[in-house]
Amino acid sequence: MKESLKPNTTLAPIPAVMVSCGDMENANIITVAWTGVLNSEPPLVYVSIRPSRHSYNIIKQTKEFVINIPDEKLVWQVDYCGTKSGKEVDKFKEANLTKETSKNIKAPSIKECPISIECKVKEIKELGSHHMFIGEVVGVNANKEIIENGKISLGKANLITYLGNEYYVANKKVGDRGICLK
Repeated sequence: MKESLKPNTTLAPIPAVMVSCGDMENANIITVAWTGVLNSEPPLVYVSIRPSRHSYNIIKQTKEFVINIPDEKLVWQVDYCGTKSGKEVDKFKEANLTKETSKNIKAPSIKECPISIECKVKEIKELGSHHMFIGEVVGVNANKEIIENGKISLGKANLITYLGNEYYVANKKVGDRGICLK
């Protein structure tokens, strides 16, 4: 029998991503686990950020951001960028990450991340503790070694997920879509 608990945000696993914002001269990174897909056509994604965070005002002013999807080699950087404030430190420098010019927006991508999703803010929804930045995807860039037949092979990317204060790699295949139809 299940036990009842007070309402909370226990949804897992969730992606752990590094959101870059600003421009090549004044950039910041914030680690976000509250992110996801909203729509296919047009492609819309979101990141939810507390207004008190340094990146919040940068994204609100510039109206753009990059969702950089890290692999397991970057777990230290993911944690660092989620626990340090860009008001106090240059996260690119301190986490030994490289700014990469994005193809469609001014916000830099993170070179070390195998996947970068360039976004322009379409809307900001004030939800309470967090505000949701709805971003239209204007570009997707991925390392060549994880691209197969013109698509990203996510299983090859060793992407990080977040489970209740712990990081995991989610690349163990257990089935294919449509398995129930076979």
